[in-house]
Amino acid sequence: MAINSKTPLILIDGSSYLYRAYHAFPNLTNAKGEPTGAVYGVVNMLRSLVKQYPESNIAVIFDAKGKTFRNDMYSEYKAHRPRMPDDLRGQISALHQIIKAMGFPIMVIKGVEADDVIGTLSSQGSSAGMSILISTGDKDMTQLVDENVTLINTMTNITMTPQSVYNKYGFVPRYIIDYLALMGDKVDNIPGVPGVGNKTARAMISGIGDLNMLYENLNTISNLGFHGSKTMAKRLEDHRESAFLSYSLATIKIDCELPSGPEGLINIDPDNPKLVKLFTELNFKRWLA
Repeated sequence: MAINSKTPLILIDGSSYLYRAYHAFPNLTNAKGEPTGAVYGVVNMLRSLVKQYPESNIAVIFDAKGKTFRNDMYSEYKAHRPRMPDDLRGQISALHQIIKAMGFPIMVIKGVEADDVIGTLSSQGSSAGMSILISTGDKDMTQLVDENVTLINTMTNITMTPQSVYNKYGFVPRYIIDYLALMGDKVDNIPGVPGVGNKTARAMISGIGDLNMLYENLNTISNLGFHGSKTMAKRLEDHRESAFLSYSLATIKIDCELPSGPEGLINIDPDNPKLVKLFTELNFKRWLA
């Protein structure tokens, strides 16, 4: 499936897929009894992308350890997330080694999230007219979609273009931040506006516009006619600070300082002896064959 006539640069949200693979293959172990499911799942995804886009360059971006600028902004950000399970943490080193041996660059940047690194690379690439394909399961990244940037969820093979974002939400990708700011996000502990759900947020954005426009037109919200529209203006007024904080937390940075721009993410030939060694240690017999 070609995204367009240009060969895309594929930016993989390694952290998103690490967790998804961990839950999809929870009981895989090697001969020593060490868990290997997350490694298997992520490498499987990489191999299928190589088959699907054989001419593309691929880069994999992971979250760095430690806090980010969002924790400075809001100390409760992601506060409810459990720490990474030990049996997943123990798989990261092998996964990084395999990715590098496959010839793909890895980026891990302290102080920001993988989303921000991908946001910066995709913004720079789009501005230069490159075709960018972001491989992720994270709905927050829908805000990055534009005429040159497409999202693909490799688990479901669903792609998101500007048109498909509009078809799904009723508004264009740049309003995704406003949508997340209004609804909040329990997973990331972004507060949002209490009582605003999916349908309400969509009705307000498609009916009036972004967060600033909503606050400039509070008196017209009751005319939108959705359930609870009569009391929504007061609810928004009462939670104004939370709404704008949530907007800042949900906004993906597109100006991170990075060691390379998108044009520098060139793939090199695989280190086959290293891959044989790693696949042997992990008992990935099918790939060895």
